[in-house]
Amino acid sequence: MTTQNRGSIAKVVSASLIGTTIEWYDFFLYTSAAALVFGKLFFPSNDPLTGTLLAFLTYAVGFLARPVGGLVFGHFGDRVGRKKLLVLSLLLMGGSTCAMGILPTYASVGVLAPILLTLLRLVQGFALGGEWGGAVLIVSEHGDDKRRGFWASWPQCGAPGGNLLATAVLAILAATQSDEAFLGWGWRIPFLLSGVLVVIGLWIRLAVSESPVFLAAQKNNTTTHAPVVEVFRKSWRAVLITIGSRMAENVSYYVITAFILVYVTTGLSLPKSAGLNAVLIGSAVHFVTIPLWGKLSDRIGRRPVYLFGAIGMAVWSFVFFAMLDTKNSAVIILAATIGLVLHGAMYGPQAAFFSEQFPTRVRYTGLSVGGQLSSIAAGAVAPLIAVALFKEFGSTVPVSLYVVAMCALTVIALLAARETKGESLHSEVLTERGHVSA
Repeated sequence: MTTQNRGSIAKVVSASLIGTTIEWYDFFLYTSAAALVFGKLFFPSNDPLTGTLLAFLTYAVGFLARPVGGLVFGHFGDRVGRKKLLVLSLLLMGGSTCAMGILPTYASVGVLAPILLTLLRLVQGFALGGEWGGAVLIVSEHGDDKRRGFWASWPQCGAPGGNLLATAVLAILAATQSDEAFLGWGWRIPFLLSGVLVVIGLWIRLAVSESPVFLAAQKNNTTTHAPVVEVFRKSWRAVLITIGSRMAENVSYYVITAFILVYVTTGLSLPKSAGLNAVLIGSAVHFVTIPLWGKLSDRIGRRPVYLFGAIGMAVWSFVFFAMLDTKNSAVIILAATIGLVLHGAMYGPQAAFFSEQFPTRVRYTGLSVGGQLSSIAAGAVAPLIAVALFKEFGSTVPVSLYVVAMCALTVIALLAARETKGESLHSEVLTERGHVSA
């Protein structure tokens, strides 16, 4: 790769990473708020766990909107380009998050409060459904075949980056405010902060050029007018592999980063800072290790790295809760950190691996639909199932067994997939001399 090309891909990676970090900041901010304050402010109940469950139901609603966003953004992304849709997704996500910061609570307007919260959560989910596929694609399609795993893993860092930012803001507020002040108005600050972040993200994202792979397909008239139809007619196997591969990754992530906040406060009677600090430090390490896993997948293949993460997570799901039960802050931090490092082994190679499963003409649609359908089956219900299992059995063993079952599904999907390391994304783009590029 030449110095000019390296500078170009670095610019694309930076813009994609900053954008995805902001979008995930907005999305995870809601997750943390649902665990800490939304149950009390929008779903008051005599039973704290019941209020939390209701708050997580609106959290799940955001996931229901993600496949719709994936379909809409994927359709137009495969027809008119990746960049325009990425700008739109950032605007929608930022606007809905800022609006949450000025919402009246149940005490002020009654049932209208949770209704408005749910509607804004739908907009969040719709926007994020289109963001992820476009962000990883625009990097994958700018990068070279030999280092795609490394370059495409950087937008994945937006998830821990956003979680890190959201958790850090909440942790600072929790440490500097009384519980009454945080519950009264302090929780609104990080939601309103999203507006400033969106302006920065738009300025950077608008400077990025369109995907050269898409432009080549458009020039040679190899795009399609009905990408959704073609995905399910010709690439259904790749969609199923994408869904199955994400089950362990999605469920384990939300158990480690969302359910931990419920368990340490309600189950272990520890201050919320114990869970927030663990997620904060774990996310910082997660951010650093994701590109390393992506780079390793360029050397030994996508599947071996992904399989290591899935099998490792199945084992760690039991160790994780045993370490939390010590109630020792350092041990709790270590439990979350190791769990997120294992998650990174799945998340790092994922962007390149999934991008390589689909042809250019339907890549945005296939990636978005497969990725977001799995979010409903896995991420949307993970905190709900974890809280419900803990409430029903009073033990974390059923939660660990739930994670193990999802890891088994991911292993099956990976064994059914082909290894894609080093494959060209130009497979359907005709060159000017009329030959199909390799």
